[in-house]
Amino acid sequence: MRHGVTTALGSAVAIGLLLVPPAQADDGPTARELLEKCDNGTDSCVFHPKGEPEYFQNTSEQVGNPVFNCTDLPQTMSVSWSDTTAESNSLGLSMATSFGEVFKVTFKATYGHEWREEHTEGQTTFIEVKPGEVGRVYHGAMMQKVKGTYELHFQDKFHDHYIWYVDMDATGPADEQGGTVTQSTQPMTDEEREANCG
Repeated sequence: MRHGVTTALGSAVAIGLLLVPPAQADDGPTARELLEKCDNGTDSCVFHPKGEPEYFQNTSEQVGNPVFNCTDLPQTMSVSWSDTTAESNSLGLSMATSFGEVFKVTFKATYGHEWREEHTEGQTTFIEVKPGEVGRVYHGAMMQKVKGTYELHFQDKFHDHYIWYVDMDATGPADEQGGTVTQSTQPMTDEEREANCG
């Protein structure tokens, strides 16, 4: 069973095309094969968002270089850093494609602002570091997730069906900045002291 791919079965009747509720495709194309056809072999390719974007804080990761206080006095030390977050999706596919453009146009029309493919944030953070300790800075960016389904219509049957559906979750930097910047200090290990205070 292909993950995230469904099809609508069609049968000709006197009044036109009757669509049976979508059924899971067992031997159909992959999500990649379908989305590569989006606006590149389809009559139509539309992304249907589900609900509002979900906002969350990305996992905090260390940014910049650690600072080592090798003196006998407390020191105010600075860490200059930058952190770049980028878009991703549940299918693991590049959004720099026709289906990615369809998503971004629909996102703007639905939610009233541009989808952000990438965002870089940076600053200089000051840390109070005690003698013999190391200081580190961590940053967690604000992100947004959008869930939805692609609906692809083909003029001729594609893998025995005219209509296919592909579910996708997309994650990217949020418009609202407000990620967290945290810091920590702890005693240097023997290896850190030898490498940085020699």
